[in-house]
Order: sequence, then structure tokens, then C-alpha cells
Amino acid sequence: MKRRDFLSHSAATAVAFGLPKTARAVTPQFDELKARSAAVQLAPPTYPKTEIWGYDGLMPGPELRISQGARVQRRLLNELPQASSVHWHGIRIDNAMDGVAGLTQAGVEPGDSFDYDFVAPDAGTYWYHAHNRSYEQVARGLRGALIVEEVDGPDIDREEVIVLEDWLLDPESGQLFDNFEQPMMMSHGGRIGNFITTNGRYDLTLSAKRNERIRLRIINAASARIFPLRLSGFSGWTVAVDGMPTGQPQSVDGELILGPAQRVDLIVDVTEGEGGTAQLLRIGDDDQLTPLVSFLVNGTASSVPRGKPLPLPPNPAAHAPDLADARDLRLVMSGGAMGRMQSALLGGERLGFRQLAQAGKFWALNDVAEMTYTPLADLSLNEPVRLKIENQTVFPHAMPLHGMHFREMLADGSFGPMRDTILMQRGERRSVAFMADNPGKWLFHCHMLSHAAAGMMTWMRVT
Repeated sequence: MKRRDFLSHSAATAVAFGLPKTARAVTPQFDELKARSAAVQLAPPTYPKTEIWGYDGLMPGPELRISQGARVQRRLLNELPQASSVHWHGIRIDNAMDGVAGLTQAGVEPGDSFDYDFVAPDAGTYWYHAHNRSYEQVARGLRGALIVEEVDGPDIDREEVIVLEDWLLDPESGQLFDNFEQPMMMSHGGRIGNFITTNGRYDLTLSAKRNERIRLRIINAASARIFPLRLSGFSGWTVAVDGMPTGQPQSVDGELILGPAQRVDLIVDVTEGEGGTAQLLRIGDDDQLTPLVSFLVNGTASSVPRGKPLPLPPNPAAHAPDLADARDLRLVMSGGAMGRMQSALLGGERLGFRQLAQAGKFWALNDVAEMTYTPLADLSLNEPVRLKIENQTVFPHAMPLHGMHFREMLADGSFGPMRDTILMQRGERRSVAFMADNPGKWLFHCHMLSHAAAGMMTWMRVT
């Protein structure tokens, strides 16, 4: 495509979605958040520093922490060689601030800036990441934690934010494998790294005391990896998922599964004896346990444990939806390697799987292998929705809904906890329900980010 044709097409896209053609005017009082390249010691010191992209050049990006109901005001300065934007994952946000380049705003071009200004209505554990070419920009390191503190927080001694990431590195040079559109990754499980870090370190070690009570805010910021987790040397309770309180704390027995973009808040008591090590462990494919964080126990915080913690205070609009007059929607995932998808629509034409693959499209949602100008659904404000999701592929998919939260509809007729991302395993059929209570254009896509780029992306409009 010639440059003038590309620019013309880009302008047409902006007009079709009602986007601004340039970045918004800047406001002087905003704190800066620079997206830029940096060299960091990612791998062990026998390797050279790895070239990444990071917010303020950090890995992960700077932790942003505010009180519930406060404003987030950040000016993105783009010092990268390609356009970017920031999505504030899990926040029930004003649509213009959602940060989806091509849907809610124009991408911020190199050298330009954009001011994000929004209120965070819900306390909880959230995160922020790039949302233009996210399959590349997130994998290069553009991700960080966003913590919204409760007005009346839980009774704990301290808390730790745990950002889980993986990286696909050349084992010889320690540099990022830079083919971000490799067909094997796009059509299989996504860009799953061969090197895992926690808070930017491969050997994160912290201190702890026996019977100390710690809140662990765990964020899966990987591009495609699912983290099965287990506690060792702790007793613990789940108190929130995807930032939203679960009601009564649930005892952690066995493994926790955290898909890409999902979060979990645990309150844990250190049960390991003095001189020992308590750990947050990753369960590998061969059931091998690998520490993600090690807590060296030295000293005693209390002579006795405290017992079950109290529930976190609920967030606003946490009630289950009334589905008496709900709109029924259906979303079918198809495609991928070893899938049964013979064809799908692309650009208004029906193409065979080989033609789709040649165009870099390996997946489809409701038989469409691209983001279209027509939404999955046009919803009225405060309309209840029942969405049935079917995964016809042989791979798992983590599906976040922007701007709103949903509850899974369980087999016994009850509702699960509020979430913003559902992990769909191969062959699964599940249903979620939500109120369309936030006006705007809201993305719904796979957070195995290569899958989104290769066809698994749609949106809903609430008016």
C-alpha cells in the first residue's frame, strides 16, 4: 500500500468511528507517563541488558496508586517509533478515556501526547497497558499496576503487588524475539514466553514474619500465558477477583488459575516457621513447582494466627442483574490450528482458511475474522444482557469486556463473582450476565493478544 493510500484509509477509519484526527490538547498539571525504550537487566547477570519498551523506561511500569473515587490524571508522552495508547484495564471508565486506538481514540503518534483524566469508582487491583499493536507493545513491556485503595481497608500488616510477566527471549543474546507476527504464535496459544519474571525479577525474594498477615494483589500481565498458582507456607483466602470483592472470603485450597489480564486479591497468613521460606508457586505443565516469589521468614508478627478475615466492602453497582427482560446474545469462537473453521468473513467476503491465513487471520468470532464497523450488539443504557459464549477451538481464550463487569451464570442458577475477564477453556460453553450500564463503544476481545490481532475482536455499543 502506498503511503498516501494508507493515510487516506486511516483518516476514513477515524471518521467512521467518530475519532479525533489528532491528540487532544494538553493540560499543564498532568503528571507525565513516558512510553519509551530502555535497556534493563532482565535475564541473569551473565546476559547483557535487554532492550524493552516501558512506561518511564521501567519494568513493569510505575505503580499508580490512588484512593477510591479519586481522579487518575496522566499525560502519555509517546517516545516510541510507532503510535500507542493506554488502556486502564478493569476500570469502569468514561468511554473517551478507555484508550483503545481505533475505537475510542486515535493512536498517539510518535512525539505526540494525550491526556487521560478519569475517576476510579471502584476499589481494587487493576492494571494499565498499551492498546495499539498490543500483541507487540505489551510483549515489549508496556504494562504496569493500578491500585485503587478502599476508604476502609482490611486489617493487614502490609500488602505486596505481584505483577507476573513472561518474555520470549533469544537464549543466546538475551534480547526479545522480535517476530511478533509469527504465524505459529498467532494460530496456536499466542506469544508464550520462555522467561518469567515477577515485578521485573526472575528471583524475587521478600521478607516476612511468622503469623504476619499480608494482602497479595496478583496481576497476570503476560501476553498469553495462563498461570496456575499454589501457596506454600501460607494459609490464605480469596477476597477479590478482577478487582471486585467476592463477598465472604474463600479459603485457598489447591491451585488458583489466573488467565491473561485476570487478577486475584489474597489475604494470607504466614504459617512457615522462622528460618523457613514461604512461597507463591507456579505449577508447570509437568506439575513441577517453581517459585514466583519467595518470602524469607525471620521473626514473629503475632503469637497466634488471626482467623478468617472480614469481607472487603462492596463496590458500587455490585448487585446481580435482573434478567427477566434480558437481551440474549451469542458469541462463538472458532479457528486456530487444529480447528474446524473452514471459512470466515473478512472485508465482507467469505474466504477459506488458507486465504485467511495468508491475510494473517486465523480466528473468528461469530464467523467474522476481523473487527468490523458493526458492533456485536447495540444496547440501550441499563439494558440487562445474557451472553452465551462457546469456545469451538482447541485453545483457551481469556475474554475481557471493557467498561463493564459481568457475572458468570452457574449451573445451579446462582451467579459467580463480578469479573471483567473470563477464561474459556477449549470446548467450553459458559454464560455471563451484565447490565449495560456504561454508555460508549466497548471492546470485547481475546487477551491472548496475538489472537485478537488475528481475528478475535469485536465490540458493543451502549447508547
